[in-house]
Amino acid sequence: MAEELGSSASAPTTTSSSSSWAKTRSLWPSILRWIPTSVDHIIAAEKRLLSLVKTPYVVEQVNIGSGPPGSKIRWFRSTSDEPRFINTATFQSKEDSPTLVMVHGYAASQGFFFRNFDALANRFKVIAIDQLGWGGSSRPDFTCKSTEETEAWFIDSFEEWRKAKNLGSFILLGHSFGGYVAAKYALKHPEHVQHLILVGPAGFSSESESKSEWLAKFRETWKGAVLNHLWESNFTPQKVVRGLGPWGPDLVNRYTTARFGAYSTGEVLTEEESKLLSDYVYHTLAAKASGELCLKYIFSFGAFARMPLIQSASEWKVPTTFIYGFEDWMNYQGAQEARQRMKVPCEIIRVPQGGHFVFIDNPTGFHSAMFYACRRYISPKPENESLPEGLTFA
Repeated sequence: MAEELGSSASAPTTTSSSSSWAKTRSLWPSILRWIPTSVDHIIAAEKRLLSLVKTPYVVEQVNIGSGPPGSKIRWFRSTSDEPRFINTATFQSKEDSPTLVMVHGYAASQGFFFRNFDALANRFKVIAIDQLGWGGSSRPDFTCKSTEETEAWFIDSFEEWRKAKNLGSFILLGHSFGGYVAAKYALKHPEHVQHLILVGPAGFSSESESKSEWLAKFRETWKGAVLNHLWESNFTPQKVVRGLGPWGPDLVNRYTTARFGAYSTGEVLTEEESKLLSDYVYHTLAAKASGELCLKYIFSFGAFARMPLIQSASEWKVPTTFIYGFEDWMNYQGAQEARQRMKVPCEIIRVPQGGHFVFIDNPTGFHSAMFYACRRYISPKPENESLPEGLTFA
């Protein structure tokens, strides 16, 4: 598929030099050809992936301007006044359905929820976005210099998107790093969030709070020193994919096939799902670096938050539900500790046969958890609802 994209991306010309170049290029072994990618390629791959979804939907590029109103800082420190856009997919729903906004995690995009859109659109007005600097959204140069600036990059751009979409209040779901962003947004703008759903959220504990003696010892080894240096140098997984050039798609395909196939904790992908998801993931990872460069500013080596959510748990003003797969490598005990400090209703639901991507691994169980979490908004008698069979509370 990548080879097909490569040939279609080259516009025909009438000049002799261009013709000569095209003829020469056609003689190259296909394995040595660099695989082209761009936001247009991402949008095209997204369209192919979402062809699996039966619910009608509309994709739009929502203009969020060039930066926060009244701020001299553009998204962020950019000298350009060029407007930026958030790639947004809105799914057809029943009238008066509560609005559910879905925010993806690190190294992901809204298409990762392709197995969930149909079921969720039966109960909600589903809107899924690519965060600024990810997926099919604008990818400005990322020049943030601190954790505070980096958080503002995501929180403020999301708020400008909300204004542009004229949304009042909504249910906000965030997965992994998207859960971190969603929680930080709810802290700053609680008036717009009816209910917060955090799926395998990142960023609840810091290195010091986790008492990670093993990490300190590992850093003292030469391997640990090298990896820590790469982390602090903002060396991201996406750079590996780009650096591999024509071998990048194969690496992504191997990962996708293994993670959601041989090593899946639940329902494996079909051959078509795997093919379309691999193609989509490759283009989202190989495109221009932007939002991915948040990594070292939000997390220290070992994926510990520099400004952990647990520290602000007592300030939360929005009812919250945590959802974890049984096999999620994110530790749900951080959510348990946060719940002890919260002054708002909080539930922690665990879904069997699911890992960190529980919504892909076990979509049926994930949907049951979602419907239960949002029973106040979708059930005529929420007090009569009981936790669906197979799910457990933590």
